[in-house]
Formats: sequence, structure tokens, C-alpha cells
Amino acid sequence: MHVLVTGATGFVGSHLVPALRGAGHEVSVLVRDPDSYDSPAGVTVAAGDLLDPGSFEHALEGVDAAYYLVHSMRAGSDYAQRDRRAARNFRAAADAAGVDRVVYLGALGEDSEIQSRHLRSRREVEGILDAGAFELTTLRAAVVIGTGSASFRLIRGLAEQLPVMLTPRWVHTECQPIAIEDVIGYLVGVLADPHTAGETYEIGGPEVMTYAEILRRTGRVVRGSEPTVVPIPILSPRLSARAIGLVTDVPPTVARPLIHGLKTPVVARDDRIDDAVPVELTAFDTAVERALSGTRERVSPVAVEGIGQ
Repeated sequence: MHVLVTGATGFVGSHLVPALRGAGHEVSVLVRDPDSYDSPAGVTVAAGDLLDPGSFEHALEGVDAAYYLVHSMRAGSDYAQRDRRAARNFRAAADAAGVDRVVYLGALGEDSEIQSRHLRSRREVEGILDAGAFELTTLRAAVVIGTGSASFRLIRGLAEQLPVMLTPRWVHTECQPIAIEDVIGYLVGVLADPHTAGETYEIGGPEVMTYAEILRRTGRVVRGSEPTVVPIPILSPRLSARAIGLVTDVPPTVARPLIHGLKTPVVARDDRIDDAVPVELTAFDTAVERALSGTRERVSPVAVEGIGQ
């Protein structure tokens, strides 16, 4: 199958492209600057920008399926508007090119509980893509644990630098983190099963934890001891984001939306994905250890069996 990956230079995309090649697919990527992209062997690189109609449509020619992994938080406060425009441009071009399937990685969270602009934007992009003529498969995930993940860098920085943390009440919010290897297993696996076309699935790791538990468990792995987490009701997410900027390397333009998103529970309530794509889930502590070591694990053979045949 000829597959296009947008967002190939990002955290998830950089893991997905070699996994798709390993599964036997013909893979193309769309990037804005081909000279700065270290392309895996056998991958076709196309230049273009989804915000610039007329620059990228050629990348969709002859494509059977495409992965949409684009988001613009690093671009600044207008990221939601940019993501809206990019999704609409992509949808129009994919429809014109006759693309059959699109796979989108979105965010967990019940619509009625989503409070942050960041998570609302992810759900809005999902709706824009769902209006296309192609069949959309959506995977909704929470925090992805792996080397290069902005969310994990934020968590790791806090756990490394602060033996005692004064935090807002969001530390009591529930989250279901998932290892990057398992996300890739699902992303590659849904393409093998035509019954997943047009479906929305919720994916998560084997444990549901509060953010306080995530911080403590990460500290145990990172520095051999758990930080003390002290919730302070009067501490706002805005102040939290400013403080986090002092102890982590996550840019403020990324940290602020992420912190605001922590008020929303992100837990998988639907396990239908288990029947469609069986993945042996990675334990949280193992995922953290791999992320710290920079290990890129092989996708589960169960998840990719028969893909590309």
C-alpha cells in the first residue's frame, strides 16, 4: 500500500515512518524542508506546507492512505487557527486526489469535560477530517511516553529537578499514559484491518493514574526516589506553566497548552481496539526507562502481522 505520512518530522511521525517501511508499505512523507529531514532508506520525500495550498498537493498523487499527524503548538498562540486551516487544506487535497483512507491521532477526553483550548483544537481537527470523502480512522490517546515527547519531557523535567512540588489541583486528574511503541503498533495495525476504516478508537496503556502518581513514579525511575507532591488550590495553571518553564526545556508556547489540558481526565473508556489490533501493552515504568535511554523498541509482531501483504 502507498502511504503518505504528514508530520513525519515530529515525535510520533519519526517513529511511524520506519515502522510502516518495516511492515512492507511504500512510504512517502510530506515535509516543509527536505534538506533538514533525515529520510529512512526507501522513503520518498515531498516538499510542501499544508498552510500553503498549491505547494503540497503533488504529495497525495497515487496515495492509498495517509496519516495526519500535524499540529502547530510550537508556532504560538494562534496554533488552533493554523491547525484548522491545515486540516481543511489537507482534506480538500485528499478528496481531490481520491485518497481512500486517512488515519488521525487525536486526544482522549469526553467532549463534555474538555476545558482546554489545546484539546478542543485536537477534537476540532478530527471533525474537519471526518467531513472528508475518505474514510477516517481516529485513534485518541493521552500522554505518550517516549524520547522526544513534549509531555514526557515536561514530566521528566519536573521529576528530575524538584524533590518537592507545589502543584495545582490538576495533579488529581486521571490520565492513561501509553508507550510510543504501543501507539505505533496501533497506528500501523489499523491499516491492516479494513473494518477499522471510519471508526474512532480510544487507546491507552495498562494503568490509569493521577498526574501525581505519574510524577512520583517517574521520579522513582529517574532519580531513585519519589518527589513529594503538594497540591495548592490557589495555584493556577497559568502560574504553573511559568514555573515549569524554569525547570524544564519545554518551550512556553508548548508548555502552556499542555498544562491547561491537565484539567481534563484523559482515560480510555472504550476497549474495542483490543479486538481490531491486539497489542501487548508496555508497563509504565518500562516505558519511562526506555524513554530515558532513548531506546526505540520494535513494534509488536502481533500488531503488524499481515500488513502490506
